Parts: sequence; C-alpha cells; structure tokens
Amino acid sequence: MDGAGGVAAGVELKHVRCLVAIVDTGSFTDAAHQLGVSQAAVSRTLAGLEQLLGVRLLHRTSRSVAPTAAGVRALARARVLLAGAEDFVREATTGHTRLHIGHAWSAFGRHTTEFQRRWQQRHPGTELRLIRQNTPTGGLAEGLCDLAVVRTPIDLGPWSYARVGEEARYVAMASDDPWARRRSVRLDEIPGRTLALDRRTGTTALGLWPGEDGPRAEFTQDIDDWLAVIATGRCVGLTPQGTAAQYRRDGVVYRPLRGAAPVPVHLIWRAQSGHPATRAAVSLATALYRGARAPRSR
Repeated sequence: MDGAGGVAAGVELKHVRCLVAIVDTGSFTDAAHQLGVSQAAVSRTLAGLEQLLGVRLLHRTSRSVAPTAAGVRALARARVLLAGAEDFVREATTGHTRLHIGHAWSAFGRHTTEFQRRWQQRHPGTELRLIRQNTPTGGLAEGLCDLAVVRTPIDLGPWSYARVGEEARYVAMASDDPWARRRSVRLDEIPGRTLALDRRTGTTALGLWPGEDGPRAEFTQDIDDWLAVIATGRCVGLTPQGTAAQYRRDGVVYRPLRGAAPVPVHLIWRAQSGHPATRAAVSLATALYRGARAPRSR
C-alpha cells in the first residue's frame, strides 16, 4: 500500500494522543507527564507522526509550543478520532451505552417527543439516538442502527419484530388545494388525482385500488422529494399519521383519509445480536401507541 492509504496505515492512536496532549498541556514535559511516558518518547512520537505525514505540525521554541496551519487541521481531526476511539471502547466494555433507532420517514410520529422524554427519565445510562435512513429497513439491514421503526410492507421474516401499534392514513395536499377546505377525503376519490409514490420506502402502493381503477402515479425518491412535489399542487400523497405529525411544511396540509385500513407500525431488530435495551424500547413504544398491553413479538 502506498500514498495516502500507506500513511493512514502507519498512523497509530499513540501519535494522535501525543499531538493532542502536547497542544493541550502546552509543553512536551507536561504532555509526557499526562501520557505517563518520558519526554524523549513524546519527542520521538511527534517526530514519527510528522515524518509519516510529511508536514511540520508544531512550532517549537524554548518557551512555547503552537500548532502550524497543518497542525491546526490535523488537531481537529485528531480530536474526532480520539472521541470515536473512546466511544468504541465504552460500548465494547460497558455493554451498549447508546441505542440507535432508525426510521425511513418518521420515528414514532406524534409519540416521538414523549418517547424521547420517557426514555431519558427511565434509562439515563443509555443514550437514545433517532436516525433517518431512506432504506426499507430504516438502516437496520445496513448495520446503521440497533432497531428500526418500519411501516413499509416488507418481509419481516429475516428479523425479530413487534407490532407496537397502527396509524390512520392521511392525505397530503397543497395548502391551496380545493380538498384543503374539507375535513376528510375518501379513498375512492383519489383515482381522480395524480398520486406521489415512493416505491422504496413509502407505505402506499397502487394495490390499494383493485383492478385498473387506481390513480396516475408520479414517483419520488424520499420524504423531502415527496413533500416538494405535493407542494406544487400537481400531486397528492397518502401517508400514515406519523408523517403528518413529524413533517409540517409550508404549503402542505394533511386531511384524514376515509375508507382505508390503518398502517401497522413495527419495531424490528436482529434476532442474534439484539441490543440489551430492545425490550424496553418495544414496551415503551407499545405503551405510547396502545396502552400497557404486551406487544406481539417473535
């Protein structure tokens, strides 16, 4: 390996820690004391790092140490690397200190804020992070989260899962659409309009209308694209209540849809490597959606 790849392979955490310690303490002597090594070892480590990078990182005088322009850039990245290494060690040695819950469009809809608040109160030692990933499994299949909120009709067979609730369907439309003056819209009225559809992560399909009686479709890429198309007035969209609760946009309004079954909301996770807090998350989500009844899971 050569070039940048070779340099990266040669840089070790000891180099990064040494650079940060020198700058933070202001001297090689104090850095050596902080790191528990000799001053000579600090000098050798920094020299090795500068040799690997091919740049001078510090201006050194008999009285002070200051980073060069290259050193300032390297120091910023060094702090990020050290924080990441600390997170890695913490999660590997203490169990899981963070719970990542992925979702494609919305997390827990109108329950999202309350879920976050109650989680913080009940599980202060496990940081909750909600992440949006525009994939059918909300990032779970890609290894980006520990659990995922799924509304899309995917095959649940590969996953462990729990149905935590359901959400009514809503119609999204431009705020100046004639339907915006109404309290609700019927499913059988939609075929007269053009429907914005996300075939990858959306919850609506033309199968809602049997035979060839469905609406015209305009396909979008993600929630932002979907909302932008609807705001123009040339399309309407169908979506669960969760979207209506979490995505309020200027130029777009939501009205209840009558005549369509609600959308089930599932939490999914890996059967063999589930996060220790999985059951707690399932229980809390279920409580918020449906009361204290136990969720159906496998």
